Amino acid sequence: EKYKDIDATVSVQSTIDTKDGSKKSIAGLAYIVSFACGILIYMMMIIYGTQVMRGVTEEKTNRIAEVVVSSVKPFELMMGKIVGIGLVGLTQFAIWIILVGILQSLLPLFMPDMMQQMGGDGATAVKSGIMAQVSEGLSTLPLLKIGFLFIFYFIFGYLTYASLFAAVGSVVSEDQQEAQQLVFPILMPIILGFVIMTRAIDAPDSSMAVFGSLFPLTSPVVMMGRVTYAIPIWQIAVSAILLIGTFLLLTWLTAKIYRTGILMYGKKPSWKEMMKWAFRKQ
Repeated sequence: EKYKDIDATVSVQSTIDTKDGSKKSIAGLAYIVSFACGILIYMMMIIYGTQVMRGVTEEKTNRIAEVVVSSVKPFELMMGKIVGIGLVGLTQFAIWIILVGILQSLLPLFMPDMMQQMGGDGATAVKSGIMAQVSEGLSTLPLLKIGFLFIFYFIFGYLTYASLFAAVGSVVSEDQQEAQQLVFPILMPIILGFVIMTRAIDAPDSSMAVFGSLFPLTSPVVMMGRVTYAIPIWQIAVSAILLIGTFLLLTWLTAKIYRTGILMYGKKPSWKEMMKWAFRKQ
């Protein structure tokens, strides 16, 4: 009886506190938001980058590129392919968000019996408590900053890697094994960024997390792992400048590879030969 009197269920909520103590957020919710943003950019860069490579390869094998480059410059053709598929990605992402919102609002109308069975008094109370905690946690997160950085790092991260995928697509033929061998060095920084991001969520101020968020080839993924925390403004600015600069440099180099490779058939170039094309004076 004494044990029952002193026994109590204690719930301890883990929170993230800013240095000045002015703002708190639920640690679990911040972890989920950071991981979701990071893995979305990770998957979208790989999926849409691969689509760029396949589109360029298809145009080359079907001899469409030979006709098109007679009217436009190879650089314009490459950028048109990259920008077009990038806009498709943003459109699909917007459609997913709209559909989730519509389904969530229409679900009680189409299945009221199931919702009533799931929403007993106890279940409703628990659900209301959880939703209240989630709403409170979301209100403390910098949602505007998260949305802006997500769009920025998706766009420039995608453009950076899409130019590399386009360069690989311009030099391969229908042999998929050949394409996989050339794509592997491109995928390694993306995979490395995902690994660092999983660590950065737990330790956002560690040296590895800071390096990963500044290094241009991993910053689109790693920065999303730190986006719910108080990131110094100078780190965001340096990361953005380095990413934009890397995008411009790689686009300029891969355009030279694309111009040479798109009209080359029957030869499997190596990365060394492709670098010679990139730095050759035109």
